Amino acid sequence: MINPDWTSKGKTVAQLIQELQAFENQKMEVRISLDDGETSFPISLVGKLGGKYAVLMNCQDVPAVVQHGPSEA
Repeated sequence: MINPDWTSKGKTVAQLIQELQAFENQKMEVRISLDDGETSFPISLVGKLGGKYAVLMNCQDVPAVVQHGPSEA
């Protein structure tokens, strides 16, 4: 399967903030998933890499993975 362009385009900090502000519950925990939402990891830090990227990082020795069911996404 060929991924659509939006899957690899990335987002700017402003775009990410705008999307997060649209959530009604602003106290909801934000997590990151690398497998289309099947599992997720907590975000420990937000940092800069090489002045080019804002990076969401998990800094746990053993990441606290949450397994999500198909209806949770």
